[in-house]
Amino acid sequence: MNSAPSNPRWYAAATQPRRETYAIGHLERQGFVTFIPRRRVTVRHARRTSTQILSFFPGYVFVRFDPNRDRWRSVNGTHGVRSLVMEGEMPLPAPQGLVETLQAMTGEDGFFAPENAFEKGDRVRMLGGPFRDMLAEVDTMSSAGRVRVLLEIMGGAHRVWIDRSELAHAV
Repeated sequence: MNSAPSNPRWYAAATQPRRETYAIGHLERQGFVTFIPRRRVTVRHARRTSTQILSFFPGYVFVRFDPNRDRWRSVNGTHGVRSLVMEGEMPLPAPQGLVETLQAMTGEDGFFAPENAFEKGDRVRMLGGPFRDMLAEVDTMSSAGRVRVLLEIMGGAHRVWIDRSELAHAV
């Protein structure tokens, strides 16, 4: 009997087009823990508005397992799944903390809520632009998806507005 400690991680699985929910149902019936970040989008067409539920990563779902203990190859044969994202012969784990961060940004209703992503005083890392990889502190958030951060440049703190999608929690 193998007494190695279990080390489950999150892995991405590519799904058939618009079959994320279908794949999740079949994966969960097999006993896998899954996660799919969803969002509500208001669409306007021909003077009518409707709310649609979309996957935050269309065509992908996250599956949690330990490749040394679990029957992960069965994921590839699951209805609705095309294949796991692989690195050679083994599945490629999602970056450490990515799925956990997405789960923290998901509301109780199961939908991705980026407005819950940051709070005043949070330490964040810039993901793009001229301040890429610099650390800052969240100061204020707008309802339009912008965040004002305090950025230390040349010995002083400067307030900079940046799009919420260009920020990540500092690790």
